[in-house]
This record gives sequence, structure tokens and C-alpha cells, in this order.
Amino acid sequence: MSIIKTPKRSLTRLVALTTACLMAWPSLAHTPAGGRAATDASLPALGDVNSQDLSPGAERRLGDRIMRSLLRDPAVTDDPLVLEYVDDLWRSLLVSARQRGDLSADLDADFAWRTFLIKERSVNAFALPGGYIGVHLGLLSVTRSPDELASVLAHELTHVTQRHIARMMGQSKQTSWVGLASMVLGALAMSRSPQAGQALIMGGQGLAVQGQLNFSRDMEREADRIGFGVLADAGYAPAGMGRMFEQLQRASRLNDDGSYPYLRSHPLTTERIGEARARMGSDGLSLGLPEPASRTERLQVLVLRHALMSARARVLMDTRAASLQAWLLPQTVSTDPHAPLAQAYARLVAAIELRDRAQVDAALPALKAALGTLEGAPQREARRVVQLAELDALTATSRSVQAQALINGPVASAPSSGALRAQARPEVMQRARTALNLPDARDNREALQDAAAGLQAVVADRPDDAAAWTLLAGVWQRLNQPLRAVRAEAEAAAATGDLQGAIDRVEAARRRVPQPQAADLIELSVMDARVQRWRQTQRDDAREDTL
Repeated sequence: MSIIKTPKRSLTRLVALTTACLMAWPSLAHTPAGGRAATDASLPALGDVNSQDLSPGAERRLGDRIMRSLLRDPAVTDDPLVLEYVDDLWRSLLVSARQRGDLSADLDADFAWRTFLIKERSVNAFALPGGYIGVHLGLLSVTRSPDELASVLAHELTHVTQRHIARMMGQSKQTSWVGLASMVLGALAMSRSPQAGQALIMGGQGLAVQGQLNFSRDMEREADRIGFGVLADAGYAPAGMGRMFEQLQRASRLNDDGSYPYLRSHPLTTERIGEARARMGSDGLSLGLPEPASRTERLQVLVLRHALMSARARVLMDTRAASLQAWLLPQTVSTDPHAPLAQAYARLVAAIELRDRAQVDAALPALKAALGTLEGAPQREARRVVQLAELDALTATSRSVQAQALINGPVASAPSSGALRAQARPEVMQRARTALNLPDARDNREALQDAAAGLQAVVADRPDDAAAWTLLAGVWQRLNQPLRAVRAEAEAAAATGDLQGAIDRVEAARRRVPQPQAADLIELSVMDARVQRWRQTQRDDAREDTL
């Protein structure tokens, strides 16, 4: 198999092949005159079969274990704004799947339903066991509308809701789910040591890939059919699937350099391409982007938001200095009405990544001027993104005092004009980064305390948020709360899969506080409970390795 020969191309290409969830997605259904998509509801779902050997709970444990390994890889990235956008699309599709009855109650309760980002230029997305969905920044960079991106997510969601991984493993009795996890570990190892990775992968690769080939056609047709319905019922344009399909096919033919693993891993057959066109009926003859004026205000906002997040992804997917410098040059003229704003935003994001104060100061006025051309709800949405970028720019160029003044003043005073959303994760993370860069002075304690409160709310809602825990550790350290800082450091380590590192941090803190004060007892008891949980997870992993 060629995947052994190209270990550096894409770690998730191997992950996807291993789990049999990275499958070519685009296939369309005809939308009747009434506007509701025909979803072939009379056809049975493969996931209805009850003979699966892998229970939902076991599949979730497999996914958790794979994620604990995957999250240690530097290719996994966390950009709060881009992740928030992907999550919003993802949640809308989950709601649609629930309302349609495609998502069973046991899966809804047991699975993680979590998206994460991969910092790679390649155009790719994949599903892992247990409801984890990986999205490459390269995929966002080439999509031109939220409908296109949502179509990919809807297809991947269907692979999860219809238990395609469990079905594959149930049919192939020789493929253990621990073996699949080992293959993913091998994929990660190959990014650092090809020989070590090959040793881990070779044992189980053939069986897993053969099982994938046996079932991919039926699974793909089901994911096309049900995913299309999920997409349409969530309010997205069903033609988004067709546009994405046509765009990737053209790009792949013109530039066959391995950048499109979403198509290359599972090439589409002529039969499936024909089915895609047939399902669209007459609508399939025209796959152009709809005019923004034809959309509701909500969708206009969503299209604008996609343009900005796609621009952000194009910058962040390759942060080498030479690539960032290219975004500071004049960009090509585009007929897209959102292009001037998106290009100005990309320039500022690149300047921030370069920590180039002069370029930041040149890019920010241009971005605000582009913002001034918008009106109504789109302007309010864009203003929030611009304000966050301004705060990030000031903090990145050692002007945190000015950033804090903006937080306390103009950006907090006009909510109707698109002020920052105080409790949203991107705002919370930005306030914390700003506070941590303020001078260590008594007057700044209020900013640190505000950051701590916001971060605690985030981790209460997202206990596995490593980035938030890491910031919280720094905030607690600045507030002279060493035990709380250690707890946050340990939680951050555990959230990235380093369970032993988390345990070691807590035990070291225990040794430093042999006779704790009364105020420390609660924190220590919480840490002890977490250590017991992490040790139990380690024991579960060790037991599964012996099966």
C-alpha cells in the first residue's frame, strides 16, 4: 500500500484509512419543488442492523484512546475562532440528525460529538470512533460557502450515526478494535520515525483495509443519502455537496500532488458521480454559488462568517515565515463581494503571526475600512471578528495595556454594534492572553480575576479543553494560587492524552504540601479524585491491550 511510503504527507490519511471512515462523500439527492430534500426514507439504514459486535460504549472508549494519542501530535491545533465556526455548523447538523431520527438515543448519550482541527494544507476531513471529527484547515481554505463545508460534515456525521466502524469490525472478526488503535498509534509514530511506525502498523493494516474495501460502497451510498437529508433539513443549500464535489474534482485533476486525500484515499467511481448528478435532477445542471441577495439575513451572516474563517484558515494552515509574508502582498482581484474584507483580514492575521508591529499597524486600518462597507447584521458579525483581531494584534505586539483598555472601554460599550460576546470561548481566551501579558501590578489583578472566572466557566462546559486549562494555570500562577495552577496544569496534560504527566504533577504537588492548610484541602481532594480517574483509565488501557 502506498500509505507506507509517504509517512509525512498526512498523518490523518492513515488515521482515516485505519478507521474506514474517511470516504469520498459527495453524492446528491433531488430537491422537490416544495424545497424539502428527498431522502429515500423508505430505504433501510445499514446502522439498523443489530448484529454489531462493537457496542456504543466500546466504540467511545476506542475513540477516546485514539484521541489521547492523536492530541499529542503538533498537527492538532486549536484556533478558538475557527473551531467555534466549525462547531456551530456541526451542532446544527446534530440537531437535524436528532430531529430526523438518524441519531439514536444511546449514541447521542455515549458519543463525544467533538470536532478538532488539523493544521495541514491538505483538503481532508475524517471521522474517528466515538463521534470525533477531524477537519483539516486545508478543507476550510478551499470551501467557498458554509453549505460546502457543512456537506462534508454531514457526510462524516452519517458515517458515525450509522455505525459504519462497528459494522466493518463486526463483519471482520479478525480485526480487533485494539488493533485499530495500534494502527493509529503507528500512524502517529511514522511522523517521527518511519521504522517504528511501520512496525506498529504492518500487523493489522491488511485486514483493516480489506474490510474497508468490502464495505465502502454501501457505506458511501448510505452516507450520501442520509447525509444529504441531514444537510437539507439543517437549512443548508443541498447543492453545496455538488459544488464541493465539482471543485475538488477539478482541483485534483489540475494539481495531482497528493493535496486532496479526501478524494485520493477513496476515488469516486463513474457510477457514483452519475448518481450524484441524477439525485440533483435539473438542479444538478447549475452548481454556481447563489447570489448573497437571494439569501435570508441569517444566511448572509453565515456566508460572511465563512469567508472570514476560510481566510483565517488559509493563513494558519501554513505559518512558515515565507508563507506568511506572501499574505502581506497585494492579493488578486476577486468578484466575491466579501473578498476585500477577507483579504484584509488575512493580511492582519498574517501580520499577527509574524509579530510584525509595522505590518499590524498598516493592516488594521485597511480592515476597518473594509468593515465600513457592510451594513446590518453582516456588519455586526464582522465587527466582532475585527475587534478580536485588534485585541490579538495589540497583545501579540506587546501592547497588552492598550488591549485591556479596549476590553474595558469601547468594545464593551456598544453591544448593538457587534461588541465582544463576554462568555464566548474566543473572547474568554483572548481576555486571558491579554491579562497574562499585562505588567505584574496590583492594578491588573482585576483583569486576571476576570480571566480566571471566564476560563473556569469554559472548562466547566468543556472539561477536556487543554488550551483553556493551560491559560488557567498561568492565570492562577499570577494570582499566587500555586495548587490551583498545578491542578490546571495536570488537567491540561490529561486533556492532551498525557495521563502519566498529569498524575506526576499532582503527586509532586502533594509532596510539596505535606501539611496543607484548610483552604488547600478541597483543592487537594479534587486532585486526588482526578488522579484516581486517570489511573483507572490507564488500567483499562492496559487490560484492553492484553485482549
